[in-house]
This record gives sequence, C-alpha cells and structure tokens, in this order.
Amino acid sequence: MDIIGLLPQAGGLIWIIVTFVVALSVIVTIHEYGHYIVGRWSGIHADVFSVGFGPVIYKRTDKRGTQWQIAALPFGGYVKFAGDANAASGKDVDAMHEVGTDAAALRRTMHGAPLWARAATVAAGPAFNFVFSILVFAAVLLTTGVARDPLTVGELRPLPAEVNQLQTGDTVLQIAGEPVPSIRDAAYATFLENMPKTAVLDYRVERDGAEMDVQGPYIFPPLIAALSPRSAAVAADLDVGDVIVGVNGTPIVAFDQLKTVVEASDGAPVALSVWRDGAVLDKTLTAKRVDEPQADGGFATQWRIGIQGGMAFELGTEPMGAGQALGGAVAQTWRIVTGSLSGMGHMITGTISTCNLSGPIGIAQTSGTLASQGAESFVWFIAVLSTAVGLLNLFPIPALDGGHLVFYAYEAVMKRPPSDGALRILMGVGIALVLTLMVFALGNDVFCP
Repeated sequence: MDIIGLLPQAGGLIWIIVTFVVALSVIVTIHEYGHYIVGRWSGIHADVFSVGFGPVIYKRTDKRGTQWQIAALPFGGYVKFAGDANAASGKDVDAMHEVGTDAAALRRTMHGAPLWARAATVAAGPAFNFVFSILVFAAVLLTTGVARDPLTVGELRPLPAEVNQLQTGDTVLQIAGEPVPSIRDAAYATFLENMPKTAVLDYRVERDGAEMDVQGPYIFPPLIAALSPRSAAVAADLDVGDVIVGVNGTPIVAFDQLKTVVEASDGAPVALSVWRDGAVLDKTLTAKRVDEPQADGGFATQWRIGIQGGMAFELGTEPMGAGQALGGAVAQTWRIVTGSLSGMGHMITGTISTCNLSGPIGIAQTSGTLASQGAESFVWFIAVLSTAVGLLNLFPIPALDGGHLVFYAYEAVMKRPPSDGALRILMGVGIALVLTLMVFALGNDVFCP
C-alpha cells in the first residue's frame, strides 16, 4: 500500500480540497434548504440553519428567529428545528417538556407538528437534491445542444494527422465511399464500427452549398476526450487532448485498437507513445480492473486505463428543446438511481468488488479531476453527487431521512409514535451504522487499488 501515492503535490491537494468543499457545500445547502423551506411552509420553526459543523465563524439571525451560520468544518450541514436535540433531529425531551401543552408552541416544534408536516419536511431534503440534479442536467443539455443531423463537423481537434482538409461547418455525406446514415439511426453505430482503420480517409462533404471530395483523419482516433478520475491515465499525467499514436511499440490510428490491447493486457504494463502539442512522449500504464454496468442491469469486469475517446472533430450541434432537455435530465437522474441501487446489490451479493464504493478521499479526488477538465464536467459531477446524496438519505437507516420516514410510517399505521426510549436506541444504532459505512468507504480509498 502506498499511502503517500494517494496525496498529490501541494498545489493539487489544495485544488482537490477546494473543489470537494465547493461541491459538498452546494449539495448540502440544497438538501438542508429543502428541509428548511418545507418545514417553514408547514409551520415548523427552524432554530438554526448551518453550513458546516463545529465552531461558528459567521452567523446572523433573521426576522423569523432562525440563526443562519457558517461553521469551521465545511463537510456537511444541518437544520435544527424547534424541539430537536441535535442535527439528526432527535427529540430534545427537556425542551419539549418546557413547551408543555401550549398548543401553538407545540405546533411550531418538529416533534409536535402534525404527521404530514413532519413527513413533508423530512422528505423535502432528498427531493430537493433530485430536483436540483434534474435542473442542472437540463441546463447543461440546453447549453450543449443536440448533435446536428446529418453529421456535421464542429470544431476541429488538434491531431497528428498528415492530412486534414475538413472544415468547421462541413456536412459529411460519405466516408470511405459509404453514405453516412442518419446519426439517429441504429445503423450509424454499425457504420462507424465498420470503417476502414487507416490514418487518412476519403470524405465527401457539402461545403457552402457545393459537394466536394476531401481527405481527413480516421473519425475515431485514439484521442483522449476525457479522463476517468482515479485512473491509471490520471496517475500517468495524461491530459485531455493527448493522442495515443502507439501501443507496445505498434503504431495505431483508431481508439478501438488501443481498447483491444488494454482489455487483453490482463493487468500487465502497457507502453504508450503519446502525441502532445507536436511532441511524442513515452508513458507506461497498468490497467485497473473495473466493474462496468451493462444494459441488462448486470456488471462486466474489464481492464481499463481510464481514457474516454472522442471523434476527430466535435459534432456540430443545434439547440435542444426545453421539453427534450427536461426529459433527458429526468432519464439521467433515474439512470443514476437505478445504477447505484444495482451496484449496491451486486456488492452485497459479492458479484462485484466492494472497492466500487468510494469514500471522502475518492470523492474529493474525483471532484478535483473533473473540475480540472472544465466547468461543465464539474457541474455535471455536482449534479450526479446530489442524486447520490438524495438516494443515500432515503435509505431506511435511523438518523437518516429514510429512517425518520419509516418512523412516521409506523406512527401512521399504529396511530402512535415509537417510544422515546426506542427512538434513542434506534438513533444510536443508525448513527453507528452510518459511521461504520463511512469508515469502510474510507478504507476503500486507502487500501483498494
């Protein structure tokens, strides 16, 4: 185990910490604001709204009597409602005793409000996380647009190609003598897979209203369009925009050629020749075993170095409708939820490694890597993490929102809440479970390859 290897250089460490704190603070604030605002609408008074834990470094009290504060440890937050003993909304027996039978005062507390108000207030935290994710995904989709059909050349990417006569705005009609299908057609993927793997291809394009024949690079070169966080590629200091021109001494022109060698490596070192800004660098990487979700809900284990490919040019885009963007955002959020649940189920049954569960170090490293790849990647990551936080809080574990909802369901059925003694025991068990899970995830960050 190389603990020192987990720590980047000083500047990188600061960047990781800053991006992690920003991501976590945004998500926690959204989550806790959901609790706060629905509680307020429901007639429950909030004593404290805190971003962070520990010593208070800034605070102010609003006209409703709620203290808004920023605490020194920016790794979470909470809303403390009237009658709460702690951030986990345990009952403050003494405070509730002081309220006594004053109906108006009792109504303003978390534990004296009607069942519907308590349930709505608790459920609002995860709900706001999901809504936030959907809005962010939709905003990103609206900003980036949808690929134009037929295939259109957007911005050209720097490549070590000997010939590239393509221009931004070209409509691609044929490649290597074959007509290009609609990019919405299922045949489009097959067309790309069957393309001749040569460094230079013949293109027929429409440019300024006229058709012409030009030459350009292989459409899916071994280009690094994105890097997977905590991957072998990140550890080897590869960058977005690098092009792999050779693997184990053999020249390559297609991303599939790189993928084939890595998948067959079985964990053996892979020597890469990397083109960067006109120079060729030598890198040696060792692929990691990765459990990847499949369309049927299962997982497949592959060897990966953490490189995501891209086309020789960015696709030309056109605006996406608001309804289409919202639908895509909802679908993306749902994929995260179902994928997370499927992954957890497979970890519990032993089908995939428990190393797929990341702790705070892993999440922080991921935030730093994606932030370094641009604002869009970082914002997208925040939305993904917001969905994960919303889902986690719905787990039926005492001390989490899901645990409170289970208590309320019991109360609705039995017409009485669980006893204070039982709640204290269950809350203690819940906190112990949450801490155990955190320690386990932290262990994964340190000990997993």
